[in-house]
Amino acid sequence: MINRKQFLGMTAAAAGGLFLPSISSEAKASNTRTYGKINELVLTNVLLETGFDYNAQGQVWRTKTELFEIYIANGLIVSIEKNGNTKADNVLRVDMRGMLMLPGFRDMHIHIDKTFYGERWYGDPKPGRSVKDMIDLERKILPDLLVRSVEKAEMAIDLMNSQGTYFARCQTNIDPTSGLKSLENLKIALDNKKNVMGSEIVAFPQHGILYSDSEGLLREAAQMGIDYIGGLDPTTVDANMEKSLDVMVQIALDYNKGIDIHLHEGAKTGIPAIKHILKHVEANKALQGRTFISHGFALGQIEPKELDELSEQMSANGVGVISTVPLGRSMMPIPTFYKHNVSVMTGTDSIIDHWQPFGSCDMLEKAKHCAELYGWTDEFRLSRALQIATKDQVLPLNEKGERQWPKVGESADFVFVKASCSAEAVARTPVREATFYKGKKVYSRGNV
Repeated sequence: MINRKQFLGMTAAAAGGLFLPSISSEAKASNTRTYGKINELVLTNVLLETGFDYNAQGQVWRTKTELFEIYIANGLIVSIEKNGNTKADNVLRVDMRGMLMLPGFRDMHIHIDKTFYGERWYGDPKPGRSVKDMIDLERKILPDLLVRSVEKAEMAIDLMNSQGTYFARCQTNIDPTSGLKSLENLKIALDNKKNVMGSEIVAFPQHGILYSDSEGLLREAAQMGIDYIGGLDPTTVDANMEKSLDVMVQIALDYNKGIDIHLHEGAKTGIPAIKHILKHVEANKALQGRTFISHGFALGQIEPKELDELSEQMSANGVGVISTVPLGRSMMPIPTFYKHNVSVMTGTDSIIDHWQPFGSCDMLEKAKHCAELYGWTDEFRLSRALQIATKDQVLPLNEKGERQWPKVGESADFVFVKASCSAEAVARTPVREATFYKGKKVYSRGNV
């Protein structure tokens, strides 16, 4: 078991760049295949969490770790052994020099189809801040944004990889101005990057289903390999909550898609919308586990009793929440969602565009924001904060301190950081040293 003091001593000894992973001389001599093209490798000196240490009061005060070897073949983890115990002849070995391995991150709400990322700095004044104001602006600028949208989407994917993200749920505009072109260009970018980024696509009626008469376009998009049908503020934009939501749900049912709706509305109109969605999901099992409320600010504006009741309904019907973990007045009740086992995921939203310029694509930072907002400052709760960034909210250790990740047979999707444990990683958000997707290195800072 390695504690923090030992870990810091090890990192100090590895200062001056020697900490960066390198290929062992034995591997170089026995295997001349180029790293990144092989189907098998063994990662050695991988730091994994193994349990918790408790104080006299039974509280977690430290995370225990040990060094392991991770054997990867054909994109899967095929063995996890203590250092020196992996039996694998003529297989490339990569020394990770004691870096902590964490589950790879998933950005579950991002708009890369209309980003300014890769262009000049953009801080131009906006004509207004309502959603309808922004729709009017989009109608003017979308044709120009489409010209380089493939290239910029690919650059955004590279940025996500550099932050430890291997999977993204991408929103794409479906509207009369861009037609299906945003979707077509996004699909090109995702296909070009399919070996470094897994993905899902939401057909998002950014200008309103009814407000811009986009039902026909959504139905066309539903036949073009997308995964979710989106929606937008059914009262404040579409001006007919029930009709807007009914159309969205019917398209999803007709084409066997999930639902992911942007709901920015306050409690007065947003809560009735959520309840209407829940009625549909309760009546249609095909939507259970496949329906998500993105943003959902209304849920942070109601009394605890009503929130508990709604959260229970959402959990029972597999309706999840995707939150950007907003700062300020729109603080979301994420601890309540967790209490009721509501699936909670996070995402960048936009990196830099006409909506806002603050996106970093850093899901570890989102976990840190959760810890800061809700006062999770101790070892145990900091370690729990990581779940908002990972697949199925998986954490290296379960509540009892038993290792539950990684597992043999799982896809080799993970990220390496210089930290002694996940609690430290959340609190300090160290740079990502390497990102792996399906066993392949898709990003590294050094000589991995």
